[in-house]
Amino acid sequence: MAISINEYLNKDLIINNLEAETTYDVFHSLSKILLKYNFVKDSFYTALVKRESKFPTGLTLGKYNVAIPHTDAIHIIRPAIAIATLKYPVVFNNMDGDGQVNVNIVFAMALNEPHSQIKMLQQLMYLIQNKDILMSMKDAKDNEQLYDIVSKFEYNPVKNNLKEIIK
Repeated sequence: MAISINEYLNKDLIINNLEAETTYDVFHSLSKILLKYNFVKDSFYTALVKRESKFPTGLTLGKYNVAIPHTDAIHIIRPAIAIATLKYPVVFNNMDGDGQVNVNIVFAMALNEPHSQIKMLQQLMYLIQNKDILMSMKDAKDNEQLYDIVSKFEYNPVKNNLKEIIK
């Protein structure tokens, strides 16, 4: 059975309207809640910062830019995805190596199996290509509403591909 984003969502791991000035601030806040709820080891924050410096995760998507930071499975206790919408954009290095991007939404993947990272990245790519979902996430009033928006997302590559073929 395919792994679903919903399997890794947890209402406690969502921060709506996070006030942060740097990627370090964002990583600290997300690492803190993942650690608090026993999803990651103490080493997660440092590993996230280290990996981001070598393999940036910022994605330029238009009005709502996204980052998908993650690190190696050895820093994970239980798999999860922590989400933060940012009150003000934070500068991340662009994943394609072409400069920097002002990020509005961050999905921190804490996955303990390498194959699950690839599957989850595929699903997140489908989700973040939907401008309506990103706009709804950014406009969410609180953590609960943000959770509801993401949890309703259904990844169905066959269905999505058929929609593209029909257009």
